[in-house]
Amino acid sequence: MKTHELASTGIAVSSLVLGLMRIKTMTDAEIRTLYDTARDLGINMIDHADIYGGERHLCEKRFGDAVPLSGKAREEVLIQSKVGIRKGYFDFSKENIVEGVEGSLKALKTEYLDILLLHRPDALVEPEEVAAAFDQLHAAGKVRHFGVSNQTPGQIDLLKTALNQPLVANQMQLSITHANLVAQGVAANMDHLQQSVSRDNDILNYSRINKMTLQAWSPFQKGWFDGVFVGDRENYSELNAALDEIAAAHGITPTGVAVAWITRHPADIQVVLGTTNPGRVKECAAGSDVKLSRPEWYRLFTAAGHKLP
Repeated sequence: MKTHELASTGIAVSSLVLGLMRIKTMTDAEIRTLYDTARDLGINMIDHADIYGGERHLCEKRFGDAVPLSGKAREEVLIQSKVGIRKGYFDFSKENIVEGVEGSLKALKTEYLDILLLHRPDALVEPEEVAAAFDQLHAAGKVRHFGVSNQTPGQIDLLKTALNQPLVANQMQLSITHANLVAQGVAANMDHLQQSVSRDNDILNYSRINKMTLQAWSPFQKGWFDGVFVGDRENYSELNAALDEIAAAHGITPTGVAVAWITRHPADIQVVLGTTNPGRVKECAAGSDVKLSRPEWYRLFTAAGHKLP
């Protein structure tokens, strides 16, 4: 499993992250098998959020009950969780951030989170409230590092006006077909292309310049929860033909190629997996170790419908 540094922390993180938002209905044994498979493959980070499971902290509790971690086993894995989404609104108040973390720690049966992300942007954010929450949690040893999810450079810079800790990660949606993060820059300044419209204010280059690790969620989704593109030959026939051919050339599966397309980028983007299938995790791990050539990478990019001006 390829690893790289998380931002400028000195921490080596795996190129894949095991996302656990769908474990609600799994048995404890199935959760343990999923986790053990990921660890055996070299994945050293798991991703949670306080809202996963439909009831606050439900999936975190399912994991904490199924895979109690302590001692060396806890030290060898990075646990990341997110806070900020409430029923019907977003909430970056100090009270909600601290309360959310306390609930996550209790559910996960751990004394600290390695990383806490602010989940989605709160339009009513007060940076000083966020800073107060982060300071309290950091001083108490309950959160070691902080980051954000789905936030623009301006939103991040606003938070930085008050924060005393660096923001080490930003989790964004990215797949071959949902590639605004990359595609806009390729077609910059082309006023006849919809692709040229900036939807994230150049978060990719901002992250590289400011040494924030990007994490890609929904790496197989066509768009915003529209289903997966792998195997969808009706809507993505050219892309699936390319996936099949490149997969055969590298001895991996099309799913692995979809992962390799993201991990090929020099920004060292982590891929957050949402699968509960250990076999699929193995496919993704095999893909993450493949370095696509430029012709292969761009072939997939254009086969997905993105333009090269």
